[in-house]
Amino acid sequence: MSAGDVIEVRPDETFDESRLLEWLREQDLPGVEGAMCVRQFGGGKANLTYLLEFDQARYVLRRPPLGEVPRGAHDMAREFRVLSRLYREFPPAPRAWVFSDDHDIIGADFFIMEYRRGVVVREQMPSEFAEMDDAPERMSFALVDALADLHRIDPDTVGLGELGRPQGFIERQIEGWYKRWQAAALDPVEEMDRVCQWLREQLPDSQRVSLIHNDYKLDNAMLADDDPGRIVAVFDWDMCTLGDPLSDLGALLTYWTQADDPAEFKAMAMMPIDARFPSREQLVERYARRSGLDVGSAAFYHVLGLFRLAVILQQIFIRFHRGQTRDRRFAGYGELARLAARRALATAARDFPGEP
Repeated sequence: MSAGDVIEVRPDETFDESRLLEWLREQDLPGVEGAMCVRQFGGGKANLTYLLEFDQARYVLRRPPLGEVPRGAHDMAREFRVLSRLYREFPPAPRAWVFSDDHDIIGADFFIMEYRRGVVVREQMPSEFAEMDDAPERMSFALVDALADLHRIDPDTVGLGELGRPQGFIERQIEGWYKRWQAAALDPVEEMDRVCQWLREQLPDSQRVSLIHNDYKLDNAMLADDDPGRIVAVFDWDMCTLGDPLSDLGALLTYWTQADDPAEFKAMAMMPIDARFPSREQLVERYARRSGLDVGSAAFYHVLGLFRLAVILQQIFIRFHRGQTRDRRFAGYGELARLAARRALATAARDFPGEP
């Protein structure tokens, strides 16, 4: 994890550390003797992640966000299942050690995984790479290559062949995210209705069943602090499943920001806005070469990703609106959800003239 992301635990996101320590010592984890220091990784916006430090070891604890959690989201049992197996074939996946669904310990499901050290790139270029002119290109292509490599893994070889239901995956994505939108929306947003109908009408045929990350983007990856072209970890696997690999590509395109993007889209940037980063088209070309898949329908998956982003932003905002979290970063997410919906509509119209 990035040391720069570590903060003191937010007052409303604490738990009984003594109860956790008691449980940890029952799990036969190495190095958990002596005192435990708990701090929090402050960069995430959904699941809560904590650093557990001992004299001889460091571990990471993952749990869902506070408040009501939509069904199927923030699934710690799923993430544990994936990370306790995937590391054998996909080195960027950190190993998960133990899981608990006993809410008497910290008040929620959680799991413990290995700690990895490196650099996470968020809105600003990290100081480690600031003087490297080719750092944006190297980290971008490393990210795409890792995604293509994940999609080539046979799920059965890592014991994850029963993780999901790939048949009808994209249809379920459309309908499932639309239902989540309806559950979280405070007011109707016409753009979301129109995009949903457009997606239903434009369904492409899936080419392959793959393990898909389902939230693949730059700030869910960690880079070596001395090499921006080396991925040392990929995080946030709670939505991993079996399905259409191009949906992961669409998610990556959704979160990708270009210097020539409209101002309202750059306002949502989750990465540096820098002309040295490759374009979305270059990412698609790189992925096609590495994966061997036909990417002619990439625009559909990009629109699907934007549609899903609008829902995620609204879900985060509604937790803030209801007082389930007091994190002020989320106060403007309702408007950002509308911007994402408009962006989805504009992307569909650009790539499919006359539609929707």
